[in-house]
Amino acid sequence: MSLSEPEIIFREITTADIPSVVALLSRGFPRRRDFWPRALARLGKHRQPPGFPRFGYVIERQGVHLGVILTIYSTVRAGDALVIRCNPCAWYVDASVRAYAGLLFARTLKDNNVTYINVSPAPHTRAMIEALGFSRYCSGAFISIPILSRKSDERPAVVFSASRRPAVSFDPFDEELLLCHAAFGCISLWCATSERAYPFVFRPRLIKGCIPCAQIIYCRAIEDFVRFARPIGRFLARRGWLLVTVDANDPISGLAGIHRGGTTLRYYRGPQRPRLCDLAYTEFAVLGV
Repeated sequence: MSLSEPEIIFREITTADIPSVVALLSRGFPRRRDFWPRALARLGKHRQPPGFPRFGYVIERQGVHLGVILTIYSTVRAGDALVIRCNPCAWYVDASVRAYAGLLFARTLKDNNVTYINVSPAPHTRAMIEALGFSRYCSGAFISIPILSRKSDERPAVVFSASRRPAVSFDPFDEELLLCHAAFGCISLWCATSERAYPFVFRPRLIKGCIPCAQIIYCRAIEDFVRFARPIGRFLARRGWLLVTVDANDPISGLAGIHRGGTTLRYYRGPQRPRLCDLAYTEFAVLGV
């Protein structure tokens, strides 16, 4: 797509562009030079819905890449339906074409049937993404100690790795999601009762760079985590994760811990407001950001 200046081109990233895109991102984020080759390799392997960009978009002038935005498209659950979601991430534009930064971001928002989410907005970009029609859906986090939570379900539950198939009823969509996220390096678990198995995905984190914790990436409902907090907490604690961080706009009844408002901002634009605790196939899961 050419704009008013004919030498400025917006187009999809192709496999042949990867070395140049890596170099551009490394220039924009020099502290993460080793990260970008791995990130583009993961996007290349990510199984995404057909018909959407595999990597994202570039700004090009006379064959030179001057701006880039990476995108992660996925199929996610919204109630009983499956919908398309896109997580734009890793957005950088060279100073020489900085005036086109907003247009590059807007270029990703062309499909009204797709829900776009921004899960880690930099402070200086928030006003712009709100001007582009994004709404905030999360503005806080709950830091929990699940092993200390009160018992909310008397029925026994067994927690085990997603590499083991449950002997009770489960959703095949959830099984695929768990296995995909395990391949991304996440902690993918089943919590099984005598009736059915419930999916959970966590990403290992460090709070303030030194305190181990696990971030909830996916569960079908926050009530499921509250219900099974103690057995899940025991499973994680045995592996060194006593704390679990949960996206939450308010304190969570039934969980031991503390709510911190204004610390975790997430935005969306599109037909489906994301659920809290559904960060499946985002940059946190796929890229390990």
